[in-house]
Amino acid sequence: MTHRMASAALALLGLLVSLYLWLWKIGALGLLACGDGACERVQLSPYAQIAGVPVAFLGVVGYFAILAVSLAGLQEPLVRRRWPTDAIVIMAGIGVAFSAYLTYLEAAVIQAWCRWCIVSAVIIVLILGAAVVGRVQWLRAEGR
Repeated sequence: MTHRMASAALALLGLLVSLYLWLWKIGALGLLACGDGACERVQLSPYAQIAGVPVAFLGVVGYFAILAVSLAGLQEPLVRRRWPTDAIVIMAGIGVAFSAYLTYLEAAVIQAWCRWCIVSAVIIVLILGAAVVGRVQWLRAEGR
C-alpha cells in the first residue's frame, strides 16, 4: 500500500499548489510568488479558464479526489481492494494528459512558463507513476 501513501502525500502537495494558484486567481492572495512574472502571464491568459472555471480550481478538485481515494484506500476494508488503485491510475492519467495540454499551451501559445504549473505537472506524473507501480503489484499478486 506504499503506492497509496505516496499518492496521498503527493496529492496533498498538489492540492496545496493548486489551492495557492486558485486563491491568487480569485483575488484572495495579493502576490503570486514566481520570480519573473511568467506565472502571472500564464494565470492571466485566456487559457487559465475553461468555461469560466479557473484551471487552478480544476486542479484543486482533481488533487482532492485523488487524495480522498488514496486515503480511503488505506482504510479497512478497501486496503484489500484493487479498485482504489485503479481509480487513482485513471484520475492521474487524466491529470497527466491535461497537464501535457497545458504545458503545450505554455510553450507554444502563451510562451511563458509558470513554475507552479510545472511543479503541479511533475506531481501528477509522480502520482501516476506510483499508481501504475501499485497496479502492476496488484496484477502480479492476482497471477496476471
